Amino acid sequence: MPTGLVALLDDVSVIARAAAASLDDVGAGVAKAGSKAAGVVIDDAAVTPGYVTEFTPDRELPVIWQIAKGSLRNKLLILLPIALLLSALLPWAITPILMLGGLYLAFEGAEKVLEKLGGAQHGETLADPIEDVAAFEQTRISGAIRTDLILSAEIMAIALAEVAASSLLSRAATLAVVGVLITACVYGAVALIVKMDDIGLHLVEKQNGASKRAGRVLLLAMPKVLALLSTVGTLAMLWVGGGIILHGLEEMGVHAPAHLAHDLQHAVAVATGPLGGVLGWLSYALASAAVGLVLGAIIAVAVHIIGRARGKAH
Repeated sequence: MPTGLVALLDDVSVIARAAAASLDDVGAGVAKAGSKAAGVVIDDAAVTPGYVTEFTPDRELPVIWQIAKGSLRNKLLILLPIALLLSALLPWAITPILMLGGLYLAFEGAEKVLEKLGGAQHGETLADPIEDVAAFEQTRISGAIRTDLILSAEIMAIALAEVAASSLLSRAATLAVVGVLITACVYGAVALIVKMDDIGLHLVEKQNGASKRAGRVLLLAMPKVLALLSTVGTLAMLWVGGGIILHGLEEMGVHAPAHLAHDLQHAVAVATGPLGGVLGWLSYALASAAVGLVLGAIIAVAVHIIGRARGKAH
């Protein structure tokens, strides 16, 4: 065999081995980052149905698809390049930016709590007379994509932290794969949740016996499930927002708030024995939610005061 061809084949084998090793690194990074971000993914899946459950059945899936496309743009076109640039040039800026996002989540969650307590509605609902249905739908989609941007930023930051020691190309590939997989999982789950009542109706109308009974159970259960998800989504905004702020303060040298929350978690875990892991985590989540609620309520009140002052000025 000519020596030139042998050398070429040898180079190809070296490149193939390097590519396989890179793929292994990306796969390991995706697995680590995905497992670390699981909590925020669950929060994202709980928050999103609240933006689509008031629409008519024929508009639910198109709205979810629009939000999913916005989520992919958030992750791949905005957050991915920003994360790579910041990690290379301004790594210290990541924490303050995430904290601003945490404050926004806390504000959104506090607004929903104030609404439930009888405050003014934060934007239109389908209970209001809507003059432009398309504009209302677009407003809902835009709100969901803004909230997704903050939750996605937290997911991407967690993923970036897990692969910080990797090469730039490996980091970019890992973040891109994590972004696509998580978006597919979250919005696939959201689509399934919001269409469960339609599935139940189909089973009741088209099936007999056990399938018909299962359909009735779905029809009866889904309004309660969606109401529960709405509450969980609000809590998720508060505890994720509060948790980002606590972690950010700790990163910036203000340790006391986070230490108090962790001390509470440890005390509950020790006191509750076999349930310590779950109840300890729950206590930390509630402490984070309390922080988010207080800060979010302060921002919400300030926003309403400023809004009223501007309205009077005009």
